[in-house]
Amino acid sequence: MKSVQFHGHGGHDVIQYDEIPDPTPGADEVKIDVKAAALNHLDVWTRRGMPGIDLEMPHTPGSDAAGVVVEAGENVERFEQNDRVAVSAGVACGRCEFCRDGEESMCVRYQIIGEHRPGVHAEYATVPADNLVPVPEGVDWAVAGSASLVFQTAWRMLVTRADLSPTDSVLVLGASGGVGHAAVQIADHVADEVYATASSEEKLGYAADCGADHVIDYTETNYADEIRELTGKRGVDVVVDHVAGESWSDSLASLAKGGKLVTCGATAGGQPHTDVNRIFWNQLSVLGSTMATPGEADDALSLVWDGTFEPRIREVVPMSEAARGHEMLENREGFGKVVLKPDSEL
Repeated sequence: MKSVQFHGHGGHDVIQYDEIPDPTPGADEVKIDVKAAALNHLDVWTRRGMPGIDLEMPHTPGSDAAGVVVEAGENVERFEQNDRVAVSAGVACGRCEFCRDGEESMCVRYQIIGEHRPGVHAEYATVPADNLVPVPEGVDWAVAGSASLVFQTAWRMLVTRADLSPTDSVLVLGASGGVGHAAVQIADHVADEVYATASSEEKLGYAADCGADHVIDYTETNYADEIRELTGKRGVDVVVDHVAGESWSDSLASLAKGGKLVTCGATAGGQPHTDVNRIFWNQLSVLGSTMATPGEADDALSLVWDGTFEPRIREVVPMSEAARGHEMLENREGFGKVVLKPDSEL
């Protein structure tokens, strides 16, 4: 079969589309015929190399995919041949104290498919049966293959960790990205008022189309100042910040007293300056969040399957051109998800 691979860390030029042996599922695994697989910024970071993660090379990247079951291991009961499925990338041990409490995304041995273990950007992939979600008939493969990681991540951030309520106001940073555009839609579905930042008129338009009531071009104005003005100096109840870096203090400054900042990443830098005085005086909460539990993933994806939420597709790219897809993400071209399809499916 054909598979996206890299033999060493580096720029997008290290990506190849290689012929490799077909995978064989283990007793608890399922082999799927991949119909569509989305790119995430996680794929870019994994390719570049991240501290503490020592990958066996060559490595197949990819955390998002959907397809058809072609073979199930002998212990698998949930799925059978020809079932339509999507991959949920978080792999938990099932044995530690957090797993036993139903908090699989806090597992002490937690891994992510495509980051810590071989990914799914290939014609065929084997994944644990516990990491598959049924996909109803009629759901487009590009949608099924691009929704899981970002919508489950945004769902846990807002619904579980921030405990979002219908009276809350929410600010979403980076609303043109994968997690950002999912967070805008979830916030619009649950909360009262949604604010969003992006870097161009086109991206602001997309954010508004996803459900943002107010959009702010952070390249033209300080978004914390804009939030204070738009809210009568009150601030918002929740800030979704997966950026960090130099803007972290502005995110804290955008919060109302008792507000919550929830984060799942730090694309602009993981060691930001923070205003501790503001945190204790305004009694703010800073909440971390990673991926989701299986139940949270099911809840989020059920609302994708019924059309309530929609992963916006930037472009569908042949899997042999995965390097171009990586380049699009790195150059921040466009809005929404880049979807890879095996060349054999085009």
